[in-house]
Amino acid sequence: MINDIIKEADQRMSKTIEALHNELKGVRTGRANVSLLDGIMVDYYGSASALNQVANVAVQDSRTLTVTPWEKTMIEPIEKAIMSSNLGLNPVSAGMVIRIPLPPLTEERRKDLVRLVGQIAENSKIALRNIRRDANTHLKQMLNDKDITEDDLHGAEKRVQEVTDKFVGQVDNVVSEKEKELMEI
Repeated sequence: MINDIIKEADQRMSKTIEALHNELKGVRTGRANVSLLDGIMVDYYGSASALNQVANVAVQDSRTLTVTPWEKTMIEPIEKAIMSSNLGLNPVSAGMVIRIPLPPLTEERRKDLVRLVGQIAENSKIALRNIRRDANTHLKQMLNDKDITEDDLHGAEKRVQEVTDKFVGQVDNVVSEKEKELMEI
């Protein structure tokens, strides 16, 4: 029973690390990356659709993304969606292709992005601590129900803390790599 609680906490913490990776993909570095546009929603005949569902998104070169809509009528809504996103991008329409030049990051913008990455990391750590708290609450409930002894509880809490420490270390590693990537010129 204790092993099940620890295994569940481990699985939930793994999902938190996955979510961190996915969230950090959207933080812009100096290179063009199609995942930069993942969060953009486009008005597609009255309903909000993800950009990659109404157009092909590709990397043209290290500083340019291209968006090729499936339908010609979607060019204007896609441009509006990209401009209204908080990414600071200005799409340029050229026939059936929308080019999105990525301006070089200034030192100030890089520092802002590093702060943003730090906030994302802190949110992930909070999620990990919440998972730890849930596991410890289950363990204490087992003690109250007389399913385990106090020695079992202390050993299990120690194992939960070890799992938590492992994942907090992973968050720190992922974030330090992203910060290095952001500060590269």
